[in-house]
Amino acid sequence: MNSGTNERDVMDYDVAIIGAGPAGLACALRLRQLDPERSVCVVEKAASLGAHSLSGAVLDPVALDALVPGWRATPPPTCVPVRRDEFRFLTARGSYRLPTPPQQRNHGNFIVSISQLVPWLGAKAEAAGVDIFTGFAASEALYDDGGAVRGVQLGDMGRARDGSAGPHFTPGAEIRAPVTVFAEGCRGSISKQLIERYRLDADRSPPTFALGLKELWQIPPGRATAGLVQHTIGWPMPRDTFGGGFIYHLDQDRIYVGLVVGLDYRDPQFQPFEAFQQLKNHPTLRALLAGGEPLAYGARSIAAGGAQSLPRMEMPGALLIGDAAGTLDAARIKGIHQAMRSGMLAADHLHARKLPAGYDAAWRASPGGRSLQAVRNIKPGFKRGLWLGLANAALETALGGRTPWTLRHSANDQTLRLLDRPGAPATPRADWPERTLPPRDRTAAVYLASTAHEENQPVHLHVADTGICADRCAREYANPCTRFCPAAVYEILTADDGTRRLQINAANCVHCKACDIKDPYRLITWTTPEGGSGPNYQNL
Repeated sequence: MNSGTNERDVMDYDVAIIGAGPAGLACALRLRQLDPERSVCVVEKAASLGAHSLSGAVLDPVALDALVPGWRATPPPTCVPVRRDEFRFLTARGSYRLPTPPQQRNHGNFIVSISQLVPWLGAKAEAAGVDIFTGFAASEALYDDGGAVRGVQLGDMGRARDGSAGPHFTPGAEIRAPVTVFAEGCRGSISKQLIERYRLDADRSPPTFALGLKELWQIPPGRATAGLVQHTIGWPMPRDTFGGGFIYHLDQDRIYVGLVVGLDYRDPQFQPFEAFQQLKNHPTLRALLAGGEPLAYGARSIAAGGAQSLPRMEMPGALLIGDAAGTLDAARIKGIHQAMRSGMLAADHLHARKLPAGYDAAWRASPGGRSLQAVRNIKPGFKRGLWLGLANAALETALGGRTPWTLRHSANDQTLRLLDRPGAPATPRADWPERTLPPRDRTAAVYLASTAHEENQPVHLHVADTGICADRCAREYANPCTRFCPAAVYEILTADDGTRRLQINAANCVHCKACDIKDPYRLITWTTPEGGSGPNYQNL
């Protein structure tokens, strides 16, 4: 590393990986397994490994078996074998069991905490010689004179959770490498710029996303059935909105409960967080949760576009892997094994060819890529409603995805209907039961996410024209950012003289990036805050 008072720190590696999720860590570990002499680093914006990692999460172990043979002898801290599946249709007061779709049968899978899986996997990568830098946010890509990616520049380093300064680089430090692998996760801030710069999404369907909300509960003894995986459709989702709930039963009388909402929803007054809380107060779930205590909360966007939205995953000097590209299998509601598969394949490809060229074709021909192709039409089939979506899913499943067409997604920032246009009614409020379970509002939920941003750091949420928020957006959409944000970041304040203004409570942000995706005017840009800022997920 070169350093000095008037120059930036510069660190050189053979491969630099941006993002320490399952994709990035699997890539790093596999690279060192193949070539112990190759220098590899991983840069992670969270204060510690796993602090920003959030998923359902039911793990298909196929990739982990290949990467870490024998891992079952010393599994991650939370790792419960799936014993049984249930698939239910909910009405406002009732629950009806349906046949479990083939893609959601979980025999042989495990309920895990991804925020615990990531540090477990990171320890193995470090033992293999990978350098991992936590608490450093990559702020922008670096390019050589020919336009190829040659590393990243780091943003400011925040303070560690205990108030200590942590490792130090001079402002604007650079990490350079002949190959940079971007594993930033869904809607990665640099990945988004690279997709635009290199036109990696040319001739692709628009990407589509979902918003996942999740809580960990400690419930009274005897209620949890360790290894039970439950998925729900129907209530409280509007009829024209894709989504469903999940309840995953852990050991020690703990459960994960959550809701996934497609961000192509149409009603500008729909509130994903409120729908999640109403799901918990459904008679079936309330009987399970009553008397229990929520221990943790989190939310994040999910790349659900599949094969037709997958951008080209290679560019001069760099690769996209995992959810940065969109490798999640939405039909199976699983992304961890797909992310690891893409990271391991990237390592294999770089070991054999040294350059990114050819990786995109290799992924699409791999088991992970073929699995996305087979289910490509299931998610967009729900654009016409739940029942047509289920019928289409049954057809696609019966034919193994060999239908001669490919359905397109809708751009999520263009699906909201104007307030004065008729549409399918939202879930009637009369159908919603009285809410008796905590947390009572989004501010209380943010507390359970252990979110921390220094109050004096620059706001990382940039709004291009707040005047539109105060006037046009209020008239046309009633400021949907105040509803789709699951962390009470956006607030419209009205002064005594009647003037309105947008207030951004950036310290609440849980880094879900829904605002960057759903804003109908494309005014909001999510950028990386100071390294170490954000949520601190421990057991989610």
